[in-house]
Amino acid sequence: MFETYKDVVTVRELAAMLDVGRNTAYELVRAGIVPSIKIGRQIRIPKTAVIAYVNEYSRKEKQF
Repeated sequence: MFETYKDVVTVRELAAMLDVGRNTAYELVRAGIVPSIKIGRQIRIPKTAVIAYVNEYSRKEKQF
């Protein structure tokens, strides 16, 4: 899953990975739903955190 992305992605890449808008991607990061690392003014997200979010979201959707 997401093989074409590096191990650490930007918020813009997160938005592309999830097929959501940039504002939604920032909100996921700000709310701590998708864990991130802040380096100076830059936000980086481990690809493993994105995969974990997708897996968790998929699991919750299947419950309904």
